[in-house]
Amino acid sequence: MTDAAQASWQGSVALVLGSSTGGVGQHIASLARGLLAAGCAVLVCGPVATDEHFGFSAAGAEFAPVEIPANPGPQDSSAIRALRRALSGRDIAVVHAHGLRAAFVAALARPPAPLVVTWHNAVLARGLRGSASALVERIVARSAALTLGASEDLVARAETLGAREARLGAVAAPALGTPKRTRAAVRAEFRLGPEVPLIVSVGRLHPQKRYDVLLEAAARWRDRDPAPVTVIAGSGPSYMLLAQRASELRARVHLLGHRTDVPDLLAGADLAVITSDWEARQLFAQEALHAGVPLISTAVGGLPGLVGDAAVLIPPGDVDALDTAVRDLLADPAMRADYAARGPRQAATWPTEQDTVADVLRAYASVTGVPAGQG
Repeated sequence: MTDAAQASWQGSVALVLGSSTGGVGQHIASLARGLLAAGCAVLVCGPVATDEHFGFSAAGAEFAPVEIPANPGPQDSSAIRALRRALSGRDIAVVHAHGLRAAFVAALARPPAPLVVTWHNAVLARGLRGSASALVERIVARSAALTLGASEDLVARAETLGAREARLGAVAAPALGTPKRTRAAVRAEFRLGPEVPLIVSVGRLHPQKRYDVLLEAAARWRDRDPAPVTVIAGSGPSYMLLAQRASELRARVHLLGHRTDVPDLLAGADLAVITSDWEARQLFAQEALHAGVPLISTAVGGLPGLVGDAAVLIPPGDVDALDTAVRDLLADPAMRADYAARGPRQAATWPTEQDTVADVLRAYASVTGVPAGQG
């Protein structure tokens, strides 16, 4: 088949996901809309909360509740049975699972249609949990007819574990909303004068995000005049530990909890910071570059390929490097302006939603061998 024929493949697709409140769910919602527009029938299988949060049914997809929790356990057997029921009696051409949890359940459900898996995240756990996760990875890699990785290191990992075929998969950069408040109004929320730098980070409060590094560096910035204020938007299991640590360090940091106004926060920001130990195509990195906010990011996972030369890259876990990068940018308006201009240029090179849909249609055509219009 030609690329054009593959990209116009039509058929019935089951998209499977586990618990999600962020980037994976947004990606699947975008993918479902694009597949429906391309003439495919779309069934989404996942926790009820994901349909409520991302609106799969509202977009026109059929939704079947399959409760796949974030962590493995005895409840997986119920999820496997629920997925089998959801797929039973349907003429599904492709099952496309997103993330290792959903892919593991889908693999054990043994769907009659080819299984495509998109790997969105790396396994960072160690010890017994890490060993169990490695077994899950191996089962998922060997069960999929095709593995798509959100970053090159995920593709390499799948290949190492025995994936039959693995390649990089296009993942669209979500559109950044328009700010609803002015820069001055955003900064007024934190009682900041126009001369006080505002540093913003957004993400789940989880050890992987290494917000402890950001707090340590922020404590050092008290000696600047004026001293920057750092805000972290997000919720998660590390909230109490981070709040306690910020208090101990007397760091000028506000933990904002879950926010839906990231475009506003970026409109008021002078710098954006990512301190994660690993990311693939981190949503906040994309939002910051789209908004033209100078970004400092750890050089991990898929981030260097995502941001190119449009961000200052630092090693993970390095408080000194983060401290130096922030001080250098705050001291040099011309450097900040240069990085602010680089961001939107880099963002323009990322795959669009149309690119992503065309990429998965080619993937579906390759695993089904069905010509266009006969899915």
